[in-house]
Amino acid sequence: MEENLTIIGFDADDTLWHNERFFQLTQAHFAELLADHADRNHLMERLLAAEKRNIQYYGYGIKGFVLSMIETAIEVTDDRVPAHVIRQLIEAGQDMLAHPIELLPFAREAIEAVVDTHRVVLITKGDLIDQERKLAQSGLGDLFDAVEIVSEKTPDTYREIFLRMGQGPSAAMMVGNSMRSDVVAPIQAGCWGVYVPHGLVWEIEQAELPIAHPRYREIRDLGDLPALIGQIP
Repeated sequence: MEENLTIIGFDADDTLWHNERFFQLTQAHFAELLADHADRNHLMERLLAAEKRNIQYYGYGIKGFVLSMIETAIEVTDDRVPAHVIRQLIEAGQDMLAHPIELLPFAREAIEAVVDTHRVVLITKGDLIDQERKLAQSGLGDLFDAVEIVSEKTPDTYREIFLRMGQGPSAAMMVGNSMRSDVVAPIQAGCWGVYVPHGLVWEIEQAELPIAHPRYREIRDLGDLPALIGQIP
């Protein structure tokens, strides 16, 4: 049975505020620090492999990213990475954790446009302390009916959240920039999945666009979201 749309879920990083560009800037600095030991492409391949391995240990977020950079630096230098390089990597991570939040265009307007007609939930993954900090600095926290900071975004994750909040996945929509986590997984759970391209996407979050699926939608930016929601019963 098709349910009316009653719940809107929003991703946080690179959907409501900038995030990935700070990782890419830090990666560029990382490449400069290790330039005498590995070329950039090889170094980025090793770093990505370390991040994939370490998700099961550290989860998502800046802290795991810094540990993966340190591990990669140790590997490419055959255990001879200078202490000052490790210190600079730690400091780079601390700078990322302290960076002020910058909202993406129409972030507040998109949420405000639906808060009176739908239940609204923030669904994000990553380090609990860092995600709470970013939400507090964003000034958007009071707009959400619920905030879910999860270790992974799977179809089961979405089913559990949307069943707890209302009629379940068939009555829910998830809006985000990560194809794998914010669009494909919700669609597999039975939700609407709305893709908001950001331009900078972590390789781990890439996936094939489910263009043919009847519950897939794509918008240019969050400014188009209210009109899209108005087209869905």
